[in-house]
Amino acid sequence: MSDIPADVIVYGILTRVPAKTAVQSKTVCKQWCALLCTRDFERAHSSQSSVPNDQRTLLLDDLSCHVHPMDFETGEYGPHSVLPLPFQGEKEVWILANLDGLLCVCLSQTHELLLWNPTTAAYRHLATPAGHGIYEDNADTVGLYSDPSNDYNLLHLTRRSGVLAAHIYSRQQGNWRKIAFKTNPAYHTCKFCWSPATLCDGTLYFTICECWVVGRNVVIGFDTSTEQVTEISFPHVPSSGIFQGVLVTVRNSLHMVLWTGREYMSLSLWALQGQHWVRLLSTPAVPPISLSLWMTITHYMTNGRFIMMRNSRKVFELRVDTKAVDCYYACSWFRGYIGAVYAETLVSLFAVA
Repeated sequence: MSDIPADVIVYGILTRVPAKTAVQSKTVCKQWCALLCTRDFERAHSSQSSVPNDQRTLLLDDLSCHVHPMDFETGEYGPHSVLPLPFQGEKEVWILANLDGLLCVCLSQTHELLLWNPTTAAYRHLATPAGHGIYEDNADTVGLYSDPSNDYNLLHLTRRSGVLAAHIYSRQQGNWRKIAFKTNPAYHTCKFCWSPATLCDGTLYFTICECWVVGRNVVIGFDTSTEQVTEISFPHVPSSGIFQGVLVTVRNSLHMVLWTGREYMSLSLWALQGQHWVRLLSTPAVPPISLSLWMTITHYMTNGRFIMMRNSRKVFELRVDTKAVDCYYACSWFRGYIGAVYAETLVSLFAVA
């Protein structure tokens, strides 16, 4: 083993081991530690960690935090482990976004934004004395993304007194910068509800809804390379009662689950092709499901199945005639701050070489 170059061991072997094992390998020698702390290793290990076996579901319940492995054949949770929350004195923590093992969370008491890696237990406060990194529920939204240089960034949109402001936090730079974010001024008011961002092929997408029953519904796309904003219409579906859409990424393709109705909901699944939506399925051959507007719903697709979950329990399953997907995708909707799906990675919260 001593004759094998260190970089071959690190990049050929350690990129394929679980994150916690790779962390322990940093103590072998200084050369290994230096290689394991580079952006190249971070990127290589993250790409290997996108397989289902390395992904976990994290659920917050009061002051406890449970982590469950997933069975990707049945869609059920495996035995859970308790993960101590490192945020002392907090009564509630909201999960707002996740990417490559990093979670963006908000501390409900102080409204501060943090980046947190549950695998390494490291976290970083993003709030500044100038007022950046303060999150207001029902007015703000966020989106996590990485750029070609492997710098992780957080887009934070704020709405105050009918004025929208956009700031981006850079992990490498360790600071915030303001950017232009041009949209219809009507969307800046609290009459409209913005969803958390869904990242797809380098673009952050948000749904904007004026009202759940009658009103305008659009999708806003933010190109993370050009920082340009585009507007896309919702799928054309006759609305009968509540009208809601949730975005999810599958194989770098943006999809929307759309449901309409009142006490009982009719569902359809759409894929975005260019600037237009194409319907993949609608009205599955199963009894309708009573959905409450106030519940937390998580959607995920794995191995050709689309499953809707309520309060961490499976309530509905759709068969989709598409190829099996490689990764596990999820998004929370309507105050869905209690859980997230994340990969176990070594992604750092601070600048790396």
